[in-house]
Amino acid sequence: MAQNYATLAFTDAVKALQEAHGSRRTYARMEQSRHGDGLSEQEIGFITERDNFYLASIGENGYPYIQHRGGPAGFIKVLDANTLGIVDFEGNKQYISVGNLQTQPQVSLIMVDYPRQARLKLYADASIVELKDDPALFQQLDPTDYPHRPERMILFHIQAYDWNCPQHITPRYTLAEIQEAFAPQQAYLESLEKEVLALRAAQKTQV
Repeated sequence: MAQNYATLAFTDAVKALQEAHGSRRTYARMEQSRHGDGLSEQEIGFITERDNFYLASIGENGYPYIQHRGGPAGFIKVLDANTLGIVDFEGNKQYISVGNLQTQPQVSLIMVDYPRQARLKLYADASIVELKDDPALFQQLDPTDYPHRPERMILFHIQAYDWNCPQHITPRYTLAEIQEAFAPQQAYLESLEKEVLALRAAQKTQV
């Protein structure tokens, strides 16, 4: 069951800074609020539309590592209200994130919808599942019609989540989103071009 995000994020050091800067009373009330049992339809809909996210893990040396993960829209699967899963694609074979998970399963994920300036942050415990160990899960997670070489699967057992402030999120759009937005104008231009060609042809026959 997902916890209140503040109970994990607000450590003693964080609370001391909030107290010093006058925000502690407000955030103390946030700690008392309660989330429902896991992800709601709002979070599930948001997650299943994403084509990328940022994953923060912690190495044995104590340093954090942030990695960008991408794939086709929907490659992050919501298995249930408290569990997300992905197929880990073959990459540059550094294995920093996967290596970190061997000793420190606690991770943080940030997912951003740039056009709508929305950001979801999650705390989770990650676990690695080898492809051979759960073929049924692989069939559930593996994205179709997307070129990739699967190496393993990663599950994220959500411990807490929260929506972030949209301030300073600059709207950015993918090529596909731009093409979709301009599709009506493009269709209109094409119809005008056809009309011009037809008029020219008609003119020639009249000469």
